[in-house]
Amino acid sequence: MVKTGKDKQAQAQGQKEAAIITGASSGIGLAVSKAIGAMGYEVFGVGRDFAGNPLWQQEGFHPVVCDVMDTEKLCASARQIAADYCVRILVNNAGVGYYGLHEELNPKKVKEMVRTNLEAPMVLTQQLLRQLKKHAGYIINIASVTAHGSNPHGCAYGATKAGLASFSRSLFDEARKYGVKVAAVYPDMAKTNLYRNADFREGDEPDAYLLPEEIAAAVTFILSQRDGMVISEVTVKPQIHRIKKRR
Repeated sequence: MVKTGKDKQAQAQGQKEAAIITGASSGIGLAVSKAIGAMGYEVFGVGRDFAGNPLWQQEGFHPVVCDVMDTEKLCASARQIAADYCVRILVNNAGVGYYGLHEELNPKKVKEMVRTNLEAPMVLTQQLLRQLKKHAGYIINIASVTAHGSNPHGCAYGATKAGLASFSRSLFDEARKYGVKVAAVYPDMAKTNLYRNADFREGDEPDAYLLPEEIAAAVTFILSQRDGMVISEVTVKPQIHRIKKRR
């Protein structure tokens, strides 16, 4: 990544560059944390439980035990990190999905998806945006291919991801003149625990699913472009589309 004048100024002031990543305790968030840490950033990973997480003892990784639906704690954590570090990267990755006929959901599940998938990214971005403007930073939202189409048996989940996609596009247009780069990543079926609440899972064939590390590679690709050039959207798909019913 090309260092900007603002980056050099922050380093001269003794501030370490940091990234904040939600949903960092497993899956895509864990892979993204490893990848960004390898780029030399201090990584603050937000998650509910880091027990057994291999990053726990890794130098430069700071676990932030917090449910993103706990808005007060989430905001307080973000403000503290921003006070001590030069926050240059925010990756809104935490997500939850419930699937099936919409009538078979309940208000608690709908609320959890809206708050986790859409409200938390909007709130956390709002808390950090001034600092990200100051340091010409990056906001990367992990959305989903469901943001682009109709989603029977996943109406509410798809709606939250479509909202996140709309937020990403509008925020980029709003903040681009300040040097902020906003990108959305749209993964298709991945081998993660996102589908733990579904009656289906990814297919068994390796070309029927994505690996978390492959989505992390899309994130580092966005971060590796020259200053002044932005990749605003990336869609990542496996070669074939195949799911398997759970028994």
